[in-house]
Amino acid sequence: MNPALERALQDCANEPIHLSGAIQPHGYLISCQLPDWTIRHVSANVETLTGATPEDMLRHSLREFLTDDLIQAIAETIGFGEPGAPPQRAAVGNIGPMANLCDISVHVADGLVHIEVEPQPRSAGERSPTVVAQTMIARVAGSDDIDDFNQRVAEQVRLLTGYDRVMVYRFRHDDSGEVVAESRDAALPAYLGLRYPQSDIPVQARMLYLRNRIRVIPDATYVPVPILPDRDSHGGALDLAQMALRSVSPVHLEYLANMGVVASMSISIVSGGRLWGLIACHHRTPRRVPPGVRAAADMFGLFVSMRIASREQQDAVLLEERARAARDTLALRLENAADPRFALQSELGLLNRAVESDGVGLVQAGHWYSAGRAPDETRLPVLLDWLRRSNTGTGAVSTEQTSDWNPSSPEDADGIAGVLALPLDLAREEWLFFFRCEQVEEVRWAGRPDTPFLIDHDGNKIGPRASFSAWHETVRGSSSPWSDADRRIAGRLYAMLRERYRRGALHAELGDMGARRVRLDVSEQRTRLLQLSELLEGLVHVSPQEATQLSDRINKLESDLQSMIGTASAANAN
Repeated sequence: MNPALERALQDCANEPIHLSGAIQPHGYLISCQLPDWTIRHVSANVETLTGATPEDMLRHSLREFLTDDLIQAIAETIGFGEPGAPPQRAAVGNIGPMANLCDISVHVADGLVHIEVEPQPRSAGERSPTVVAQTMIARVAGSDDIDDFNQRVAEQVRLLTGYDRVMVYRFRHDDSGEVVAESRDAALPAYLGLRYPQSDIPVQARMLYLRNRIRVIPDATYVPVPILPDRDSHGGALDLAQMALRSVSPVHLEYLANMGVVASMSISIVSGGRLWGLIACHHRTPRRVPPGVRAAADMFGLFVSMRIASREQQDAVLLEERARAARDTLALRLENAADPRFALQSELGLLNRAVESDGVGLVQAGHWYSAGRAPDETRLPVLLDWLRRSNTGTGAVSTEQTSDWNPSSPEDADGIAGVLALPLDLAREEWLFFFRCEQVEEVRWAGRPDTPFLIDHDGNKIGPRASFSAWHETVRGSSSPWSDADRRIAGRLYAMLRERYRRGALHAELGDMGARRVRLDVSEQRTRLLQLSELLEGLVHVSPQEATQLSDRINKLESDLQSMIGTASAANAN
């Protein structure tokens, strides 16, 4: 990678966007300390709301500026919430000498009660957010096809908010993103199917999307409003991570400008505790979204998140059920095998169903066995060399890239890209492999992914890229990724095979000990027979009857020995 580009990416990833020290100008911030509601921070524009300057409000009680009924509503809201939770709507009421009708949200963080105030336009009122969200949910709930569901989601959010463009944007396994559904004004170019590089939404931004489900920028050309003071009681920068009004990174604002976007809103889609994607809304002119509409969008986003999480869970359960059936059958067969270790060689077809893959390979005693789509035996040294470099001794080793395990000649991998390897016996270099074929993709990027920033001649970043024109790329040498579910299934298979391996080794060890014990016993009996032979030489004074009895006993012993030898020979032959 270009060092200047690498430095620009690192700078972007390190930007403390939650410590901006300012808010957007369409609202106001008042931060108080309980129990006496002492004001510790205010936004610099607060005088236009309350009629009092920041200096007149700081260190005074909130009760001097808000009515008791509003303070009571705020207190009840934070009583039901938890520290660190997202802002919750607390009340709608009149504030200041002009009795401005305002929407009030509140959250608790770092020992302070943060009150965010947004003036509401005077109107005939708005529909209940709950009723609006229920109507939206009813219009998408009947769709079982994921593509149709995503499309309906985009259409419903656009109908609610009136934005020029609404997209369902899904994060991929490598943190790049793809537009999987879109509803737009016909005058705008289509973004459906376009992919965006990971750097467009850096990791710290994704973390904030997890904490703030709704994010609104009514006018991206705004001038930030400072927070006074901008430091907390310990002298550190005030953490604005939970604030809906938090000022946005200048890089993001420039990014929106380069796209021709003036107003935006995002709704987070969360599945299994991770950021699955976003419902991203764009508008070409400034656009205010009333708090009631945002509340409806938030509830709708929660439904979308639960629906997607449920679908992913169902898919994981089906995958696990198929794997469990194959694993249980394999366990039973190995249990009944004389040597489970070598019985694996004849169960490769069943192993191929135990983990979702295109082929399977097994290396034992330096020999290669395979089924399905798998590299031939000439690739075994390359695979083992990759394992020596990659194995950390903690279990499975995996990759989706041909270039990882076959770096010298990835074009000679016979279309194999993904590898997941399970160590069966590291001392003997015995491994079980699962393979996936490469997926050749024709990717349409929104601009070149290798130039996410504009960089000057000195290597300094001067802003995000200005072009979002579709850029085509053919991607080879990559398979579908090994998911968390794949790794869990492989882990359960690994545990079962290791147990059978240990049992087989124990049986073999016990068999060797038994054979040694038998050989010692036979040697001891042979010694005793030789000693008896020497005693027979000394028996010269015996009666004829005693001689006959002795002969009968020797004949019986000889017959028993011959019978034992015959039985052992037959067993060995089988």
